[in-house]
Amino acid sequence: MTDPLTPGIAAGRLSAREIAANFVDLHAPLDAHEAQVAADRCYFCYDAPCVTACPTGIDIPLFIRQIATGQPEAAGRTIFDSNILGGMCARVCPTEDLCEGACVREAAEGKPVEIGLLQRHATDALMARQGHPYLRAAATGRRVAVVGAGPAGLACAHRLAMHGHDVTVYEARPKAGGLNEFGIAAYKSVDGFAAREVEWLCGIGGITIETGRALGRDLDLGTLAAEFDAVFLGVGLGGTNPLDVDGAEREGVADAVSFIAELRQAEDLTTLPVGRDVVVIGGGMTAIDAAVQARLLGAETVTIAYRRGRDRMGASRYEQDLAATKGVRILCNVMPVAVHGNGAATEIELEYTEEGEAGLVGTGRTLRLRADQVFRAIGQAIVAPDGLEMDGRKVRVTGAGRTSMAKVWAGGDCTAGQDLTVVAVAEGRDAAEDIHAALTGAAG
Repeated sequence: MTDPLTPGIAAGRLSAREIAANFVDLHAPLDAHEAQVAADRCYFCYDAPCVTACPTGIDIPLFIRQIATGQPEAAGRTIFDSNILGGMCARVCPTEDLCEGACVREAAEGKPVEIGLLQRHATDALMARQGHPYLRAAATGRRVAVVGAGPAGLACAHRLAMHGHDVTVYEARPKAGGLNEFGIAAYKSVDGFAAREVEWLCGIGGITIETGRALGRDLDLGTLAAEFDAVFLGVGLGGTNPLDVDGAEREGVADAVSFIAELRQAEDLTTLPVGRDVVVIGGGMTAIDAAVQARLLGAETVTIAYRRGRDRMGASRYEQDLAATKGVRILCNVMPVAVHGNGAATEIELEYTEEGEAGLVGTGRTLRLRADQVFRAIGQAIVAPDGLEMDGRKVRVTGAGRTSMAKVWAGGDCTAGQDLTVVAVAEGRDAAEDIHAALTGAAG
């Protein structure tokens, strides 16, 4: 085993036992009794604010009442009717900002109903049952191409298949799942849940997934639109934005997205190299996930450096506090100006910032931190597909995901809106309904 204090990037900083303990399920599932107790705290509000706060509009009071009356599988069906990826959303949604943040119990007592854990209890119960809970409608003979097997694409594909359409899903990576498979912290989705969820979702039939097929490389949007009755783009975001400072090309500087993807696919985490002193540039969920996991792999010091104030961070306060409990330091109002070292990174230089009338500006005051590994988590951009109008770095859509090209819809992170799994699911589902209406002549 590598000495944890060894400088530079090295594997095996912790033993296999320590790694296993660090990457256990972040929130243990509720057993039947715990679920009953948690469900009994719900007021079953008539005008439930938790439902309004849920991007997929799950009938939360109904499914909690079903759990309270001993019907967890019925509760699972209530959830899946609105959100077919309800199992993953129960694990990764920022419930503290959405349903639980709006809970009446939260306002009255500072302790909301544990909606996320109850949702996981219900969806796990139904997914454990043999057979898929939904049946396909009679075949329509219509064919739809879905580009991207992430949350938006999978939600769209399932709803279209349920309506009787044949769906071919094209995925650039070697596995389906998108962000759920490659882009979230390993301790949020243990035991291969993302892959099992994809397999379960496809159990409805009528969905074919082809991996290793990327738009712009292997697929042409115009050709797809000509060959299929409709196309849905759920391509997410592509390359990571560069770190435009002196020394950004030094060994040890990498993008956080790739680090998280490599970690998620690693069979043995003791073989994954990590620095002794790690600095993550950014303030969103990717920055948090990269920082926490670097610490769990054995990095001695891990620092998140964010250019604005803490209240401007994209990551929720809960996630910020989680990082702190794992030993991650968060520095705000600092921006990188240089990565120093002789070939490989050894230090990062940060400049203090302040908000002025002209926006964010540097103050001229700097500090240096030891850093043998620097991760950039400063946003991603989509490569614009030919023929589509864009809103900045996002695909322009109207209504339920209609793009500027006939027969082409889009949703998820490649379009404007919150970059959340639950939002992507809602957009994929709604686009599928609009596609179905267009294909069957029911569109208004």
